[in-house]
Amino acid sequence: MSSRAHRAERLRGAGAASGGETGSVLTKPRILRARMPSPTLYLRRAATAGAFGSGLFLLACVLPVIGLFGRQQSADVALYQRYGEQLLAGRIPYRDYYVEYPPASLVAFAAPALGPAEHYTVIFKALMVLCGCAAIACLAIVLARIGAGPLRLYGATAFAGLAPLALGEVVLDRYDLWPSALTAGALAGVALGHSRLPYGLLGLGAAAKVYPLVLLPLLAVRTRRVAGRSALKRGLAAFAATTLVVVLPFALLGPGGVRFSAKVQLVRPLQVESLGGSLAFAADRLGLTDVSVSSEYGSHNVHGAGVRAITLLVTLLLIASLSAVWLTFARGEPTLARLAGASIAVVAAFVAFGKVLSPQYLIWLIPLVPLALESVWLPAAALLLAALALTHVWFPEHYSDVVALDDIAWLVLARNAVLVALFSLLLVSLARRRA
Repeated sequence: MSSRAHRAERLRGAGAASGGETGSVLTKPRILRARMPSPTLYLRRAATAGAFGSGLFLLACVLPVIGLFGRQQSADVALYQRYGEQLLAGRIPYRDYYVEYPPASLVAFAAPALGPAEHYTVIFKALMVLCGCAAIACLAIVLARIGAGPLRLYGATAFAGLAPLALGEVVLDRYDLWPSALTAGALAGVALGHSRLPYGLLGLGAAAKVYPLVLLPLLAVRTRRVAGRSALKRGLAAFAATTLVVVLPFALLGPGGVRFSAKVQLVRPLQVESLGGSLAFAADRLGLTDVSVSSEYGSHNVHGAGVRAITLLVTLLLIASLSAVWLTFARGEPTLARLAGASIAVVAAFVAFGKVLSPQYLIWLIPLVPLALESVWLPAAALLLAALALTHVWFPEHYSDVVALDDIAWLVLARNAVLVALFSLLLVSLARRRA
């Protein structure tokens, strides 16, 4: 037998010994298979770390800085209560009354309305606490599945539990912990090996607050390369079905209201707190333009000469930053660690370069920043902590001074610069780690 025949015989034998894996590689397109250890190997670690972080978060919420049991009702929670009570009274959102938020947000508004009206605020805040704990638990699952050591695992959940103290009462006065929990749940679903669940949770999150949609291309790339085209089709079908189940009934019953609500989000001008708004403020102070602030579309927005050019600039930056994350992830190995790192990077881009940047948007980053690649997660957490603290300096007590374009608006610009630095750090780390 020739040497070539000997090599062919050895190759066939090796393929048979490995269950035919070698033969399949020679005859079929290569698909990366995720090797899942027994869930008990990492779920036990995730459970203890998640409970640790959740306990710290509950403690933080009880403190007056966040104020779980505070009796004063914010304007936003009062609005949520009206939305929820009208829904339970049989009125159709978007048709019988205007709702500025996506349809899945109504879950967070209506559930507390099932209790006594006088306790709506406490019930709503308790619901947000549960969402925060769920997000921390999902964070722990992803980190444990990646194989994070005890120091990172417990440090990350401790950060997620205590970082809200730097932002203050807005953490429980907005419903953003609801989509945050859904987004973190989608990543945990990937870590647990589910094929449809992550897409369903991502669809529900996007129907609650649009930003989870930016994770969809990342999830699609990983699914296509790890599980194949048929799995991707099933996942996208789950995403579409979940979104349609939530959105379609309201679109059919109140098409005009849904269309107007979506239009408001697309055409609204630069918010004074956004990166573009901060740049307009700086240009005004430097004598390059004359900027004014007006209230429309439910926020305070900047107007004046040059604002349109700044709006175009930040829009292009947003498109470029999102595309950069998607392409960078696609060019490397679709590991769970890189998916997690790309997820926080793409959300950071959406926050940093969007036309609107309300203080509660930083909540989206808290359970995701610890998922940054291991080499940068501590610097990334430090940058986010600085952004949270800078926001708390002027919101809510000095927000009127920001709207008046007083000197404190320089802190808003500094906060936005920190967020840009955070995104840059995450993108560079993702590009350096291709495997």
